[in-house]
Amino acid sequence: MVRPYAMTKGRTRPVGQEFDLIALVVSDVADSAEPGVGPEQGLILDLCRNNALSVAEIAAETDLPLGVVRVLLGDLLAAEYIRVSRPVPPAMLPDEHILREVINGLRAL
Repeated sequence: MVRPYAMTKGRTRPVGQEFDLIALVVSDVADSAEPGVGPEQGLILDLCRNNALSVAEIAAETDLPLGVVRVLLGDLLAAEYIRVSRPVPPAMLPDEHILREVINGLRAL
């Protein structure tokens, strides 16, 4: 078994921004045998190919600690092997009052 710090080369934080647990990851790589991709990163690429998975789901599927998955995802994102869709901040979501008005308007039709 490889120790987590060996997989991440001793790093504890991903390159760039931190990944939310619910951020969706999709692989843009057709073959996980890309140069410079380790076995754990290859597994992540295989899991996310044509299938958007959250960071939490990737950690569960790979049976790796969440911190390790975040560092590996940071490396894959920097190499442009994956795309990450971040969740919408609550401040940008529509107000509940507006949604209720829309529902009431539709019911009135």
